[in-house]
Amino acid sequence: MTGAVQSSPTRDSIAAAHRIVVKVGSSSLTTGRGALDQARLAALVDAVEARVATGGQVVVVSSGAIAAGIAPLGLRRRPRDLATKQAAASVGQQALAHAYAESFARYRRTVGQVLLTADDVVRRAHYRNAQRTLNRLLTLGVVPVVNENDTVATAEIRFGDNDRLAALVSHLVGADALLLLSDVDALYDGDPRGGGASAIREVTSAADLAGVDAGASGSGVGTGGMASKVEAARVACTAGIPVLLTSAAQAARALGAADVGTAFATTGSRLSARRFWLAHAAGARGRLWLDDGAVAAVVRRRRSLLAAGITSVEGAFDGGDVVELVDPAGAVVARGVVAYDAAELPELVGRSSHELPAEQRREVVHADDLVPLR
Repeated sequence: MTGAVQSSPTRDSIAAAHRIVVKVGSSSLTTGRGALDQARLAALVDAVEARVATGGQVVVVSSGAIAAGIAPLGLRRRPRDLATKQAAASVGQQALAHAYAESFARYRRTVGQVLLTADDVVRRAHYRNAQRTLNRLLTLGVVPVVNENDTVATAEIRFGDNDRLAALVSHLVGADALLLLSDVDALYDGDPRGGGASAIREVTSAADLAGVDAGASGSGVGTGGMASKVEAARVACTAGIPVLLTSAAQAARALGAADVGTAFATTGSRLSARRFWLAHAAGARGRLWLDDGAVAAVVRRRRSLLAAGITSVEGAFDGGDVVELVDPAGAVVARGVVAYDAAELPELVGRSSHELPAEQRREVVHADDLVPLR
């Protein structure tokens, strides 16, 4: 896709955004073998600095640590085993941080490195600490460079890709927009490498994505493909944050007029930090299966979940853990903080409040601790 695209309210809001999160993928910062491409990184820094110099605040969520460690370690390709990935991240993270600091130093701009694991977002106290740190860095005029801490992250505690991390960070810092940069200039209705695919310029609802084949990762150095970017855009948009998806080569235009790529319109209002954490960040420890009446009460009427509406219980969780609420067909319809331990619930399932002892008549999941997902 070349040239400017038609303006829209979504693009106008992105162009006017004061605080913006910019996510850049590994393939946009490295050579095919994994070495950092200094010219590409410098071009990104130039675009970010232009935005900051005019009064904007930018958080960079950068992939590239593992990829940057491939060449120094003499590896031929991205490692598959966890230990080698973490070794590559250890070497590459230092190189990546140094490259950003050195490039921003051309503008006398200070950079702050922030490494996160999923635990830092899943655990509520960690979430607040990360939020305070990033907000303070921004108010001090620093450009935070965020990455998943691949050196210590395991399959159990990792985000899975930095696209999702960028969506979570966008809400965490109260961003006005999210910019997703990759090696593809827009979202297409098919694989653009095969020819015949058309760019989708605006996404205003899920209906605009019907029949779109987002595919998988397009390079050998990254973990996220177009599908992960579309999912990250969905998460951000449902929380009231507009998204622009384009190539890293278009970063300057994206951060300026926002007249390139694919724009995703918001589909929901901005959630409180707690409700967003419940919906997208917290790890669920179990499931509560609901009957149709309870689904209607929780999703449509936003009521608390009572024991009478539960049909079965899954998982080993304690009171205060996050659980998924599932409809009779198995679809997750909400998430919330459960008030009971898993061991306490079986004897309460399906029973009306008046049938229970006084000390067990409280809500299983209170409405204030519950977030419908559809």
